[in-house]
Amino acid sequence: MTSTVPLGQASEGLVIVRNEPVQARSTKRLATLLDSAAAVIDELGYERLTTAMVAERAGASIGTVYRYFPDRLAVLQALAARNYERVTERAMAAIADPRHESWIDAMSGAFGVFVDAFRTEPGFRSLRIGDVIDLRPPASVRPANSVLADRMFDALAARFDTDSSSEARLAFEIAIEATDAIVARAFARDNDGDPAYLEQGRQLVRACLQNHFTPVG
Repeated sequence: MTSTVPLGQASEGLVIVRNEPVQARSTKRLATLLDSAAAVIDELGYERLTTAMVAERAGASIGTVYRYFPDRLAVLQALAARNYERVTERAMAAIADPRHESWIDAMSGAFGVFVDAFRTEPGFRSLRIGDVIDLRPPASVRPANSVLADRMFDALAARFDTDSSSEARLAFEIAIEATDAIVARAFARDNDGDPAYLEQGRQLVRACLQNHFTPVG
């Protein structure tokens, strides 16, 4: 009998994976399945992904896929959760980087993390951190972008003593949502990202926040 356990959290909801791996071999097998799913998504988009494609790309049986994932949606959710964890870790490191001496420098570093994920993280352009696969999440589940925005906002407010009001938090969340859309558009037809769109994304973040955060010369 298989047990069902959470792999991680995305959008403050549990991502369900069967038989959470505890041995190195099982952990590697799960990573291979997710890497294979990401490669297929890069080629075909997440809408066309099937568990059979994941199995074929990974060189595994379909039974191996179902040992970890009950269906294709669970594969997508697990990959989105991994993307969320990776991007969040790198963005928080950028905000904490002592070389970034102002909030705008820290945000520029975090923006660079997001852009780099589009360029280097397989499957990220299509799936990102999961909001695209659940446009109408339950009221009890916050969108992944909102969760990420909260974590980044709290880190910025703590480090730079910026405005932590609800109005500033809302402005920050809007900036993250808008930036996500602009960066996605920048990579829609350009594998390196259209520089004009990327620059507009950077400027948008600053414009959204400058009325709430300390001006930077």
